[in-house]
Amino acid sequence: MRLEYEIPPCSGRAIEVRRGQKIAVTDTEGGQVVDFFAEMAGDPDEFLSTGVTIDCNDSLRLRVGDRIYSNRYTPMFRVLSDDVGVHDLLHPCCRPEMYDFFYGNGAGHPNCHDTINACLKSRRPIIHPVNLFMNTQVAADGSCKVAAPLSKAGDTVVLLAEADVRLGVAACSVSESACNGGKCTGVLIAVED
Repeated sequence: MRLEYEIPPCSGRAIEVRRGQKIAVTDTEGGQVVDFFAEMAGDPDEFLSTGVTIDCNDSLRLRVGDRIYSNRYTPMFRVLSDDVGVHDLLHPCCRPEMYDFFYGNGAGHPNCHDTINACLKSRRPIIHPVNLFMNTQVAADGSCKVAAPLSKAGDTVVLLAEADVRLGVAACSVSESACNGGKCTGVLIAVED
């Protein structure tokens, strides 16, 4: 069985996923970042951790075969296939304070922090998602720069759920920088057995 969820620009949704199901995240138009977050079903205090994921994979990058871990070092997902191979594990969700800091326009701006919290009915003070398709370039001196995503229309990342989870997924709302190539578009999530 396959269920598809269209996520319009600057919005998100919660999706229940069972262990063993595959999650395909597709950038439908190209150049769109997807804030991908999850909590364990029945235990919102155990949730996706990019810091633990970096620690366990010994890398700032996700590769096919790598796992995405929870804050308790439990495997949550495994990367089965990836058309792009460039994603971000460093940046937290955009939020009103970020828009104020960089652009002076935080009041009323759609943002992934509030979107994911609303989807999951939570009040997390900060959310560190896997930013699928986000192209963060890290230099040898430690400086970093967000460049336009490399994803093209139809590019997909497929993950295997290794636990029962609730996804909180958002189509990133940043149009003010290269993050989404200067515009926000929708994405498609497909879950299948």
